[in-house]
Amino acid sequence: MTRVALIDDHESVRLGLEAACARTTTKQVVFSGSTVRAYLDWRVFSASPPADVVVLDLTLGDGTTVTENVTRLVRDGSPVIIHSVADRPAAVREALSAGAAGVISKSSRIEEVIDAIRTVARGEPLDNVEWASAVDGDRAFADAQLSARERDVLRLYAAGLPLKAVAERLGIAYSTAKENITRVRVKYVDVGRPAPTKVDLLRRAMEDGLVVEGTADGPGGD
Repeated sequence: MTRVALIDDHESVRLGLEAACARTTTKQVVFSGSTVRAYLDWRVFSASPPADVVVLDLTLGDGTTVTENVTRLVRDGSPVIIHSVADRPAAVREALSAGAAGVISKSSRIEEVIDAIRTVARGEPLDNVEWASAVDGDRAFADAQLSARERDVLRLYAAGLPLKAVAERLGIAYSTAKENITRVRVKYVDVGRPAPTKVDLLRRAMEDGLVVEGTADGPGGD
């Protein structure tokens, strides 16, 4: 059962998502409210573990910023899907930079939103038109200044190969491949796009066009 939290200051949106989740046998809405603070207070009061997925409106009416909201939720232990009209690409890019797993438009069919929840709950990157449009609108967002070797290592590693296999494929030592991945992670942190896990590295590689959707075999091991 995937535990879902809904944070949106439009009650009608929350009610629609609650009804859609209730129609499935694998989604349980554990929280529905209008602010991130209310959700975190509920977590403390109920001693409930973090939601498996938080569906978050891009802009809430309490004066908080998208960076504040996404950062607090990610630090609390939940992946975040931005559910937005997606007419503010700069704010969408800000949410992705803060660590959101992806974005789904409020104009999408409800089945697509449920599919997005399912994808993120599995730990997979959410890649769709809204996400691609936000990234393509700002090339600086996707520029970590990786060297040619770092790009080669990241491309193979993010596509699913263990580091040992990456090293063998490129004809370099395992320690060299590992050092390159470490430098890649540092560079992404420097441009505000941290990638602490292999799934995060896959997202960054897709953002930078190093891995095409559908060609990755999954996170795999080291």
